[in-house]
Amino acid sequence: MKNITKSLIALLAIVTFSCTVDDVQDRPVIGGIDVPVLTAPASGVSYVLQPENAAKQIERFTWKSANYGGDIQVAYAVEIDALGNEFKTPQSIGSVIAENQISVSVEQLNNAVLLLGATPFSPSDYEVRVRSTAGAAETMSSEIITIVVTPYTTETPRLWMSGNFLSTSGYGENWALSTSLPSLASSGFGETDYEGFVFINDANAEFKFLTQNTTFDGSYGNATGPDGTNTGLLLQTGGFNAGLPSPKTAGYYHIKVDTDPAKLTYSATRTTWGIIGNGTPGGWDLDTPMTYSPTTKTWTVIATLSTQAAPDNGLKFRPNNDWPGNFGDTSADSKLEVDGTNIGTIAGTYLITLDLSNPREYTYSMVLQ
Repeated sequence: MKNITKSLIALLAIVTFSCTVDDVQDRPVIGGIDVPVLTAPASGVSYVLQPENAAKQIERFTWKSANYGGDIQVAYAVEIDALGNEFKTPQSIGSVIAENQISVSVEQLNNAVLLLGATPFSPSDYEVRVRSTAGAAETMSSEIITIVVTPYTTETPRLWMSGNFLSTSGYGENWALSTSLPSLASSGFGETDYEGFVFINDANAEFKFLTQNTTFDGSYGNATGPDGTNTGLLLQTGGFNAGLPSPKTAGYYHIKVDTDPAKLTYSATRTTWGIIGNGTPGGWDLDTPMTYSPTTKTWTVIATLSTQAAPDNGLKFRPNNDWPGNFGDTSADSKLEVDGTNIGTIAGTYLITLDLSNPREYTYSMVLQ
């Protein structure tokens, strides 16, 4: 027993001796010494992003390693923020561990700048840096470079309408800024031709066309005064409130706007809607009128149809008892196209609904009663 006790004391002495104060002090201290250094891209590079190149590499960011004074694993992240924002709300465009480069795709860079509030198809300046981290050691950042990015959007560009007609027309508070504002859609990415259908239940309506539904900054108004007039000509920023054409009448309007700086025009055409065709009560000679609901923002009619086969027979939707602007369904998918194929019908009484509230995404339904 004594021998065992002596052995334990000896072992404890060895352990104590091996863990002296000098030994602890000689261990390497992990701390930031040299920051990472961005080597590519060069400051001032400009990128014009295109949706068809979304999966392709737009840039390979490279840097020299950070020095933490020891053989430890270092993580890196490339960050981007709006110029002058001092990285208060940075977005990461890639991160790696123990590597010195990141391949960034068009889509990654595009998403990052859109999250920073970028305006699609418009160039803006951004700051980029590399940040390094190593365990509990301090985070270090490279010097900042600036780049210029022109992003895109895969959403169809829109304009919104705000004015003194919103309350009486079922869109909410007058002159509001909200997601419930009636909108117009362009024909495609970067295009300037906008259209949509808007219920304006006020003959003396005044309104402006907004580029965002959150601000009046940059909105389009009538080119000349007084407020509420309709010249068909637009002015961006500083324009008067636009109005309906003469004779001014409340109703459901087909609104068109062209923001091309060489054009800057708008129009408002009052419409009423009905169905026509040899599958409808009036045949091809007489429209069956529909009724608009400000609550549902749709046109409806209950009608007794006969069996008629598309594409030569059936029904169509048309405005103002006339053919220009009529809608059919070419793909038979309940989505409407101007001058589209006749919609086939089956005998019965139906609730027919026409929905033009989503610009350029017009739909219909027919429900057997």
